Amino acid sequence: MTIGKAAVFGASGGIGSALVTSLAARGVEVLAGSRSGEGAPMQGVRWFACDIGNEDSIAQALSGWTGDPPDLVVVATGALTLPDGTGPERSYKALDPAAMAEILRINTIAPAMVAKHVLPLFPRGRRSVFAALSARVGSISDNRIGGWHSYRASKAALNMLVANFAIEMGRTHPEAVIVALHPGTVDTRLSSPFQSNLPEGQLTAPGAASANLLSVIERLTPADSGGLFDWRGERITP
Repeated sequence: MTIGKAAVFGASGGIGSALVTSLAARGVEVLAGSRSGEGAPMQGVRWFACDIGNEDSIAQALSGWTGDPPDLVVVATGALTLPDGTGPERSYKALDPAAMAEILRINTIAPAMVAKHVLPLFPRGRRSVFAALSARVGSISDNRIGGWHSYRASKAALNMLVANFAIEMGRTHPEAVIVALHPGTVDTRLSSPFQSNLPEGQLTAPGAASANLLSVIERLTPADSGGLFDWRGERITP
């Protein structure tokens, strides 16, 4: 896939900022979205303000994209631990409805709202890709140890929505690719509280993670639409 123009939501985060840098280094025109609309100045990068937790903010940010939409849209946002320190639940006894709702809002609803406003902009006769960062732990069949209830549920729900969007888009946009991507364990703020017990070599730098993800995206075809793929390009069973 030749990417002429890309948009990254969550461009101020660890993986998002690395994706922006990698894309810009390839000469791709990049629209970099963050809540503040500010970031490091780079050649070919235009920052825009967007709070993906607010649908009106998404609609306003995308209002000028109709005539020239990106070829690639990546939603690189997500949360494992909430700002107040509430972390992933190790037992059902720790479930809290407010915390669950917030994790679902961040990890499932927000990317879905971006898709709601982005997918209608994709041209029908040209390959376009929508990718949302998900996680292997969102796979029900791969779940061996349980725990992390809200996070797992939010990513499983995101994976289902991606499959739904792919089916619907396939009826009118046969060249579109809608996927969920598992970046691996990346050295970011999201994973930092859980890095101490990782096996040697399992932690990936953001720059390497972004290169891996872009390599996967380049190889995807419309036949892959609706799937969850890891950073090596291997399909993960739901």
